[in-house]
Amino acid sequence: MEKSLILILCTGNSCRSHIAEGILRQALGAHFRIASAGSRPAEFVHPLAIEVMREIDYDLSGHRSKHLGEFMSEKVETVITVCGRADQACPIFPGQMNRHHFPFDDPADAKGTRAEQLAVFRRVRDEIRRVFEAYAAGRLDALRTSAGA
Repeated sequence: MEKSLILILCTGNSCRSHIAEGILRQALGAHFRIASAGSRPAEFVHPLAIEVMREIDYDLSGHRSKHLGEFMSEKVETVITVCGRADQACPIFPGQMNRHHFPFDDPADAKGTRAEQLAVFRRVRDEIRRVFEAYAAGRLDALRTSAGA
């Protein structure tokens, strides 16, 4: 059986959406396909996003920034936006059943020393982790309930 696709969108697809993709893939990867994209991709994954995800044993170094158009011909079951601009620019995908908006600060906007920027990336990663692990727990509960019905 084909796994349902959960697509995480952010404008630049360089930080928040990749962090969320990694966390959700760890939590749901056996049951869903997880991907991320952007409406105006930055064409890179932010090095500090890669670093803070490595701290929680997830490697983003193989990720690439993608345009949401790459997914327009796919059956997307759920779209989750993680920034306000992506929510406003979010198209409807063929077969899309669910849409959620979980906004987070953009850690790429962090100023200051490298240590201060890392602190912002860690804070946002941890916020994303709390929200997406709770979302994943709900999805897994729903799967167990439907399997037992």
